Amino acid sequence: MTGFVARVVLAIAFALIAAVGADARAITDSAGRKVEVPDRIDKVFAAGAPASILLYMVAPRKMTGWPDPPTAEERPFIAAPYRDLPALGRLTGRGGTANLEVVLRTKPDLILDFGSVRDTYVSLADNVQGQTRIPYILIDGRFEATPASIRLLGEILDVGETAEKQARFVEDTFAEIDAATKAVPMEKRPRVYLARGPDGLETGVTGSINTEIIERAGGRNVAEATGQRGLVRMSMEQVIVTDPEIILTWDRNFFDKVLQDPLWAGIKAVREKRVHLSPTAPFGWIDRPPSLNRVIGLRWLAGLFYPDKLAADLRETTRAFYRLFYHVDPSDAELDALIAWSRGLAPSALPRR
Repeated sequence: MTGFVARVVLAIAFALIAAVGADARAITDSAGRKVEVPDRIDKVFAAGAPASILLYMVAPRKMTGWPDPPTAEERPFIAAPYRDLPALGRLTGRGGTANLEVVLRTKPDLILDFGSVRDTYVSLADNVQGQTRIPYILIDGRFEATPASIRLLGEILDVGETAEKQARFVEDTFAEIDAATKAVPMEKRPRVYLARGPDGLETGVTGSINTEIIERAGGRNVAEATGQRGLVRMSMEQVIVTDPEIILTWDRNFFDKVLQDPLWAGIKAVREKRVHLSPTAPFGWIDRPPSLNRVIGLRWLAGLFYPDKLAADLRETTRAFYRLFYHVDPSDAELDALIAWSRGLAPSALPRR
């Protein structure tokens, strides 16, 4: 028996012994799986970036680490006790980097994934749970399911009061935007393109988790789904034909050059200088990853699309969101630097903490 196999077997044995003496309860996750979880959960391993953000927002004290360490730009917007948690890698997502030895060494009471609950992720959850004997839950990451997902995690982790405040914040945001946009016919809604990557030609089709925020904010995604799903590559000709009125991006390289690029010059959004750079600290306001970080982006986008209907003070809305969800109180200078990105201005350097 190799040293690695022996360590894994021993860790599983310890987990089984601990489980025998622990009180457990059955929960049903968003995939409909019945999972036995400990009555008390102190340590949670986030399977990927969306799950780590959800966990940090709802129950930061139960985190075991981040998939990747926060960058210097992100750190001011993460509460001090959690900035230096270890980087543990990812079990899900592109280029998963965590392995089961890392998971076992962390000794979590629970593994959490947040996002798609398709069969692929159900199979992964079942396999990891079977090999480690650590309960693994899936929570629905669709935007429309956000309030229910927050409440479900709050119930599982016994932090219902915090979860309820956050769920109501999301519900109020949804209701405000719905009330402002419900009377706007589809043909009068702004045509929007999300430009990903340095050339701006990667995007998400309508209905994808990466771009559903556009439709939820009252826009029309010009990258229509025609037998495709998720992220796709567009040709320059396709973008020109769709002629979006608004272009969104979080890629600084693309943003810096698009207004001077002759290939993009004829597109309405470029002609009218309606290209907007999304804030990305501590996490993207539109995507990257598609987790609860999108809630503040939703409010920002709805204000861009309908400034005459949703003209709230973005600084105060951002401050309220960051206090409740990120557990920090940004200074005026930090807010100004952060929001400058969304207005297409060069931000000053964020103060470091």
